[in-house]
Amino acid sequence: MPIDYQQIFVQIKEIGKNAKERRKKKEDAQASARELLAFYSSELDLLRSKVDLAKQADSNTRCALPINESLASSYPMPDSAIQATLIAADGSQINPDRHAAIQFCVVNVGAIQMKLNSGETPKIFTDTELLYGDDLLPNGYPMSDGLVALKRDLAERSKLDELSKDLQGSVVTFTDGPIELWGAKGEDANSYEAIVQKYLGVLSRLQERGVITAGYVDKPSADLVVRLLEIASADNEQIQKIREFHPLRGVSDRWLYGEHKNPLLPPGHRSAVFGIQSTSEKKYTGILSLHFFYLNVGTEGHPWPVRVEIPKWVADDNSKLDLLHGVLVEQCRMMGSKPYPYLLHRAHETAVVKMEEKQQIEQMLAMELRNQGEDMDDGSNKQSAKDLQGRTRR
Repeated sequence: MPIDYQQIFVQIKEIGKNAKERRKKKEDAQASARELLAFYSSELDLLRSKVDLAKQADSNTRCALPINESLASSYPMPDSAIQATLIAADGSQINPDRHAAIQFCVVNVGAIQMKLNSGETPKIFTDTELLYGDDLLPNGYPMSDGLVALKRDLAERSKLDELSKDLQGSVVTFTDGPIELWGAKGEDANSYEAIVQKYLGVLSRLQERGVITAGYVDKPSADLVVRLLEIASADNEQIQKIREFHPLRGVSDRWLYGEHKNPLLPPGHRSAVFGIQSTSEKKYTGILSLHFFYLNVGTEGHPWPVRVEIPKWVADDNSKLDLLHGVLVEQCRMMGSKPYPYLLHRAHETAVVKMEEKQQIEQMLAMELRNQGEDMDDGSNKQSAKDLQGRTRR
């Protein structure tokens, strides 16, 4: 049966009926967020103490943690000429498919290296890893999509580590998405921990060489600073039930810093640098602890705030922070009206695995297994039914 559009129509009309109420509620919350930001902007000691109280009440509290810059801070792009080697890495994967005839996985990483103002052609690198057989059963558990994503994240930053080893001068590296690893914690705890430890080792090596590294989060949906404002406004009783206390629900950091009519960040400006209060602080400790700032890579009248995650060794060094700031703004300007770091775009183009490439790998693997006399399974009947000509997914 096709979609029942009559049911959809009725539900859409119901959604539309409540639009004015939702808009009014959201606008009130947005106004409150701006007022709280102005009120608490310089109260850094008070804010840190409130976060400590919230953390005691709920160890899973996740929010921005003020460091030494006021909440409403805005810093323009540095004027100094940018001299650095840039390396961007991105990855993609083919996840194991239990309905396919052959079980395999591919992690593909693309990286671009470019020396600014050198006239040299950017260098392109690709690393492709094929996983088969026991590789798909780490610690006896079938490899999940989440674990594959973790392996991809590790491979991306490992490539940055490899390419930056022998470079002289300032080196700036970045990947798409957060620095903090996510996912697979509950699926295979041992494999997750092993990958995290390798990942922390990579970050440590980058720190030892003074390499600047960052995670670029385009169109962030997080409410880290807004959550800080909620915690700041909570009284003692509300702090004890902080998990249920959300007076600013629906307001995002992206709106807070990039509201179209009156953005807190002018084009090219960055926000204050914040720490990240989260359960991950137990893993990312000391010089590796996670920080972030917002950066408006948009233009006048078209703000586009992004979140840039950095480790403490970058946050603590103003020259590194300024260099990263300038590099990202310049990279985004290269993409015109749709700002995004040019090298990350190139790395993505290099890394992406197309459907025909997946099919070719599958055919090559099947041919080799047959040549070696290895038994092969059939695809699932469910997949066969989906593949019937004229049928569509439901």
